[in-house]
Amino acid sequence: MPRETHQIVREDILAPEVYATERKQRRTAVTQMKKNRRVHIGPDATAYFENFDTMVHQIHEMLHIEKGGEAQIEDELNAYATMVPKGRELVATLMFEIDEPVRRAKFLAGLGGVEETVSLEFGAEKILGIPEADIDRTTADGKASSIQFLHFPFSDAQAQSFKDAGADVVLAVGHEKYAHMAKLSAEVQAALAADLA
Repeated sequence: MPRETHQIVREDILAPEVYATERKQRRTAVTQMKKNRRVHIGPDATAYFENFDTMVHQIHEMLHIEKGGEAQIEDELNAYATMVPKGRELVATLMFEIDEPVRRAKFLAGLGGVEETVSLEFGAEKILGIPEADIDRTTADGKASSIQFLHFPFSDAQAQSFKDAGADVVLAVGHEKYAHMAKLSAEVQAALAADLA
């Protein structure tokens, strides 16, 4: 499936009736692909690394569920445009997934600024995630959003180092209330290296 492109355009979006007939097959393919784009960090956080295909799928799903028709398409294209890696970056949706509402609210209340503490480390390199600038993900009273959108910009040399199969790559959250890290599997590292065109 992976298509080498960095921008989703109107022509990438199927007619609703076409998507409806292909939905099951497409969802299965994307679910399979996402297995090597998901990293669990500690007990409550998961990073989902996005690419062209995951974002096209997300747009199709939003259109299918909300049924906004042609008028909705431009909004969805604009909403997800920045989440497609541009060739020298990785882009991740970081989610704090806590089912129990009271524990989730208490947890997020003490997690303000977490979006500034996420990093990728490999070899001598440390790339700090840059939060998506669309809205503030921490409220004035210090509560963090359960969903964070992060960009990890790479230099050419860093991209080459990341692609080195022998490198140990660690994704870390360094917040004082949630300090956890996870080593990327070889399969995840290979999938993400393909984003660094």
